[in-house]
Amino acid sequence: MKEMKYLPLKWILSGIACLPFWILYGIADFLFVVLRYVVRYRYKVVSKNINESFPDKTEKERKIIIRKFYRQFADYFVETVKLNHISDEQMRRRVTFEGIDVIDDMVAEGKSVVVYLSHCGNWEWIPSITLWTRHEIRKDLEFCQVYRPLKNKWFDDYFLRLRSRFNSLSFQKRTVLRDLLRLRRDNMPSVTGFMSDQKPSKGDEQYVTMFLNHPTAIITGTEMIARKLQMGVVYLDIKKPRRGHFFVSTRLITKDASKEPEMSITATYARLLEQTIIDTPHIWLWSHKRWKNKVTLPQNANK
Repeated sequence: MKEMKYLPLKWILSGIACLPFWILYGIADFLFVVLRYVVRYRYKVVSKNINESFPDKTEKERKIIIRKFYRQFADYFVETVKLNHISDEQMRRRVTFEGIDVIDDMVAEGKSVVVYLSHCGNWEWIPSITLWTRHEIRKDLEFCQVYRPLKNKWFDDYFLRLRSRFNSLSFQKRTVLRDLLRLRRDNMPSVTGFMSDQKPSKGDEQYVTMFLNHPTAIITGTEMIARKLQMGVVYLDIKKPRRGHFFVSTRLITKDASKEPEMSITATYARLLEQTIIDTPHIWLWSHKRWKNKVTLPQNANK
């Protein structure tokens, strides 16, 4: 009965996914107006985050970032639905990866890799990285991503199907260490993406640093897992050269996390992500309440 309730929505989303991009972006233009000017979706949060993060910019410059953010946010929705009906060839044209050899070379040595990701651009398209590796998935390695389950079971299943579109595995945050240990026992190298720009969960260890003009708690679990499993670590720097197209470059952080000073990997990620956002601020997800809970910057922190 619960599945039947969502059948009309399933049909609607499937129909939308079959539309060409030029129609989808027309829908996104309408959605932008609704989100920004009609329902004003989280406008106070978005404007507060952007105004406080860029105090040196003029009011006009900050308003431009806000407007571009809502356009990007609307695009995200239609692009994500399109994953239900997009070819590998189309995706390779729209998401270009540079420097994947950095990952492939570590995998060739039998090493697993942690990939630091963020809510920049369309993060649901990033699993298409599997189209760029020279290795054979399931035979030479597994591509994985970590996720937090949604409260609504139907939507959770829907997004899991979208995220597996390019043959990657999805691991829940609470079980990811166990899942990666299982792959290691099976002698299967893994490349696992961690969305590490969210707030740390309650009770989690955190690293506090200045980030976008705010004392900010950064997730440390990603580094902990990489260090424990002696994994290589890379960062994906996302750019948006034009609508519906993303350029993703691979930045090596370390070939063995266990050999790096404690919290240095997390600190490096924070600096790299901050620069990505400064370069193209509107592509980050400004609508989440990143700084809702205040934290104190340590006295010896690098400001």
